[in-house]
Amino acid sequence: MKQVISISLGASKDDYQFETEFLGQQFLVRRIGTDGNRDLAAEKLLEYDKQADAIGLGNIKFPHAISPGYLTKKHDDKIKTLGKRIQTPVTTGAALRDVSFEWSLRFVEHKFGNYFKNAKVLFLSGMTSYKIAKVMAEYTDNLTFADPVIENDISKLIHSLAGLEKYARGVHEVLDWLPGKRLTSSVVPLQKWNQYVLKKAMQKATIIVVPNYNFYTYLKDTSIEELGGKIIITSTAYDDRVEFLKARGVDIIIDTTPKILERVVAPNVIEALILAALEKKSDMIHADDLLEIISMQKMDPRVIYPSGQEKRINRFAFVIHPLSKEFLKKDKAIDFISGFTPPIFLDAVEKVVAYAPPWVYSKVTGIKSPTGAEAEGWLITVGGTPKQMLAHSPEFTYKRLLQAARMAKRMGAQIMGLGAFTKVVGDAGVTVAKKADIPITTGNSYSASGALWAGADAVRRMGLIKIEPGRKIAAKTMVLGASGAIGSVCCRLLAKAFDEVILAGRNTAKLLALQQSILDETPGVNLKITTKPDRYLSEMDVIVTATSGAGKKILDITKVKPGCIITDVARPLDLSPEDVAKRPDVLVIESGEIELPGNPEMKSIGLPKKVVYACLAETIVLALEGRYEIFTVGREIEWEKVREIYKMGLKHGMKLAAISGVNGVFSDQDILKVRDLALEARKKDGQQGEQADQTGICAGGKA
Repeated sequence: MKQVISISLGASKDDYQFETEFLGQQFLVRRIGTDGNRDLAAEKLLEYDKQADAIGLGNIKFPHAISPGYLTKKHDDKIKTLGKRIQTPVTTGAALRDVSFEWSLRFVEHKFGNYFKNAKVLFLSGMTSYKIAKVMAEYTDNLTFADPVIENDISKLIHSLAGLEKYARGVHEVLDWLPGKRLTSSVVPLQKWNQYVLKKAMQKATIIVVPNYNFYTYLKDTSIEELGGKIIITSTAYDDRVEFLKARGVDIIIDTTPKILERVVAPNVIEALILAALEKKSDMIHADDLLEIISMQKMDPRVIYPSGQEKRINRFAFVIHPLSKEFLKKDKAIDFISGFTPPIFLDAVEKVVAYAPPWVYSKVTGIKSPTGAEAEGWLITVGGTPKQMLAHSPEFTYKRLLQAARMAKRMGAQIMGLGAFTKVVGDAGVTVAKKADIPITTGNSYSASGALWAGADAVRRMGLIKIEPGRKIAAKTMVLGASGAIGSVCCRLLAKAFDEVILAGRNTAKLLALQQSILDETPGVNLKITTKPDRYLSEMDVIVTATSGAGKKILDITKVKPGCIITDVARPLDLSPEDVAKRPDVLVIESGEIELPGNPEMKSIGLPKKVVYACLAETIVLALEGRYEIFTVGREIEWEKVREIYKMGLKHGMKLAAISGVNGVFSDQDILKVRDLALEARKKDGQQGEQADQTGICAGGKA
């Protein structure tokens, strides 16, 4: 049986001894701690020379991975000199450590997909973890290094890999902030401030990279406020360290040291096992050899979930904007001033805010799918109302959306959605998607799906249309804005469910092309096209408005049939509250809002708690699914994507929310009231019709 001895400068209370098998050979593995006594460590090294097949040196502080060359040379010379004095192969595990740093990150990114994309990563020692930083820089630009704070008491952080490299060479401008005599004389206030700077950096980070050496020193005074919900990357996560991180609410620990034995051991032990098994000296093992062994033995890094449940939080951003100048009055200051100023004041504010840079309206947290996936994000506001966006060229809005995309990326978002009128302007997201550094979606696929979802539920709850299982609904429906992005998909969906569909729009050629396309997909459906929808309004059982009229009058609600269900999927809405109030016997719903899974928390967006617009829900679904891609852009929506996002939504626990109108959520009583008023109006219309017929007969008799 071969013997591997690990002589550590660490505590002797952590010593162990066990037998194991590795690479088909039997080993006795033993750890000997010397409690920091280097002389004792040297004695033990000489004592076990020739007795052990390989010796590992543990708890040694490695030189900085990025530093002046003489430091590395000095370290190498020391190890080489020590190695010449004994015959047994000796290793610190440095080679395996360097290889495992890169391997672990690439393995996790490959296995879980887009794991580190745009993540905000804080390195407590970039100098020590430089190899990790170089790999991480391939996946995210959001790197922060705390070296100046921890090493030199400089209350400044470094925010780029290039900056770290300049710092290592001693030429970074941050070094000009080295504390002078006056500051060092009041060291306690300086330390307090640096602790504050470091803790704030931890709170903002998604991932924190903690060196193995002095692990507890780096994390002293931390609590759940700094570490709660974080991903920790470290090396050799012993059980006590896992418990330490668990108590502080850490979600995930990525241990770059593979666990190949019955217990967690340091890289020096694993590398010593490799040397003993292959019967080679440490300078005979190269990185390629280690990678081959890691691959063959499936020495994968450990991904630990301290709570016992697998967790992953994906991140998104979504752009919103004021739908009218009245929305600006939700700001208390603007509302107060507008109360005693002429109306022109609000017009001026509307114009000025349109030029403002994007800002974060709300953080969104608590979204959790039944699959276990979680999502968090940010609602980012651009200031332009639809009126202001239309008053400028599309490039005016593109510029602000690209600013929002850069902001989203810096915050760690992995995908960004466009809301309301921002997805209508210009080419409907195509240009923004091409130029943004983050995937873009307009949400139109889920808006189309949600609109019909809501319409179908409204038809069922109103109970005025007879629905027979397995058969098309014997009713008439119309889509206003039929040739538009959402409207065309709504037409296709309605054609599969209703006997008769009227396609209403302004462009006859587009309507004819859409009609033929739908007939090819759904033969036998009764389709009509019109550029004058008013002539059919009184016959319609269901109407979907899907225009981008931005305040223009789309339909005359007074001509609509009593009991008609109008689904308004346009943003801004096609029907104003004043229009809706004219017809209490008509059910007007504001598209299909979606109820999010979990317990989401965010500022109000004018909908009930947990409920969001379908376009925002699409962004969240894609984040939960880890689909960081350009999903829906442009004015043409693919039917396959409408179906796909609907299925993904069901998978992640999305539900159709309670149907909302201009005055909020419709209760069952509200819907019954609309139904009763509709039946009463139809009865009245029927009686008037009979009287008209009788009058006609009498007149004919007299003639």
